[in-house]
Amino acid sequence: PFWTSSQVIEGKGRYTLPTETKYNGTMKDGMFHGKGTLYFPNRSKYEGIWDCGISKEGKYTFADGLEFKDKKWHYCDGYDRRFYTEICSGLKPAGISQLTNLDPPRTIPQGCYDCGDGFYNTNTRVVIDYKLRFLRNADDDEHEWIIRTCRKGWDEITGFKPKQ
Repeated sequence: PFWTSSQVIEGKGRYTLPTETKYNGTMKDGMFHGKGTLYFPNRSKYEGIWDCGISKEGKYTFADGLEFKDKKWHYCDGYDRRFYTEICSGLKPAGISQLTNLDPPRTIPQGCYDCGDGFYNTNTRVVIDYKLRFLRNADDDEHEWIIRTCRKGWDEITGFKPKQ
């Protein structure tokens, strides 16, 4: 059943609070009682066992699927600051080994830079997309930004150069 505020709330059903939080479970005398789940507007949820409106045990799950643990919490510690969805999708932690989010990394033509939407050639000052089609001519500001921040066609950090 669906309860409304004018009814006595008793038994199993669904109820929407004024905050748009939804409860699906059992109630007794107008209070959460027994098994029930709170679904929050941000897409997180709390599944619990309730006794006269008080949660006796339960589990909170964030919108991205991460389950909260108050003990042995191994998420977002000092060594690995990735979001849970980044961990699930294979994004590597930051560091010298993390030159790109792609695995394997995209092959960049030698002497060019990967500028996010294509390759930039410093000699021609042209950006082409990843299918090698013209995108734009880079102005001075974009040229400086690409050289300063983007990954080059060979790994300058480790000195690795592909065979020519």
